[in-house]
Amino acid sequence: MSKEMTLKEYEEKAMSTAVFPEEYAILYPALKLAGEAGEVAEKIGKVLRDNNGVFDDKVRLKIAKELGDVLWYIPALAKGIGFDLEEIARMNIEKLSDRKNRNQIQGSGDER
Repeated sequence: MSKEMTLKEYEEKAMSTAVFPEEYAILYPALKLAGEAGEVAEKIGKVLRDNNGVFDDKVRLKIAKELGDVLWYIPALAKGIGFDLEEIARMNIEKLSDRKNRNQIQGSGDER
């Protein structure tokens, strides 16, 4: 896969495969996003336990596929709360740039 894809293109293609009740447009993708993120963490944990922390090509591909599942639920949840990926990406970069300019990248807290 060498063709680049914009966030908007990904969002449109991913959401064309969405099949869940509209009344759960926030709850369903939020729960599934958490579950898929957990699957990513589980695969990484198993590398530490079973493969001495070595991330071979086979394991990295499995993790990449799980990350794809995580990625799918992000535009679904964004849509459910009334945003698109480009808006969320823009807000995130603005937030991070502001933190960097104020020397607040490190630390914790949403409003630093």
